[in-house]
Amino acid sequence: MPDILHLVGIAAEPQRVFEVLTTVEGVRHWWDEKASGEAAEGGTFEFRGNRFKVVHADPSLVTWHYSGPAKEWESTEITFRLEWRDGQTIVLFKQAGWREPVEFMHHCSTKWATFLLSLKDYVEHGDGRPSPRDTKIAVNG
Repeated sequence: MPDILHLVGIAAEPQRVFEVLTTVEGVRHWWDEKASGEAAEGGTFEFRGNRFKVVHADPSLVTWHYSGPAKEWESTEITFRLEWRDGQTIVLFKQAGWREPVEFMHHCSTKWATFLLSLKDYVEHGDGRPSPRDTKIAVNG
């Protein structure tokens, strides 16, 4: 099965990045302004109908399972591995479990990159670019 993989370095301690990934308030500042629910371990959060279960959360690894409604994402696992190296938190991102590398996967890979840079900007400067203010990668979104 193909995976989406990204790496970004953030000038902050892993605990700060962890806090942003595991609170709905944090998720609202880098991914989607309308996120609701609970982003801590055991919680479920959602936005625009997309549902995520937080199956693991500690300062070195955050894991979400996607449960719908997008068929291409169904049963994918999203992980953020956090490693302190060279005065920064390295975020090793993976969305694993895609059934096949369909065109939508290409789109999602690029969008994940923009949202990971939004995460970096929010943690480092206090201002991310969550949806609907996110970086658009096509004329219609």
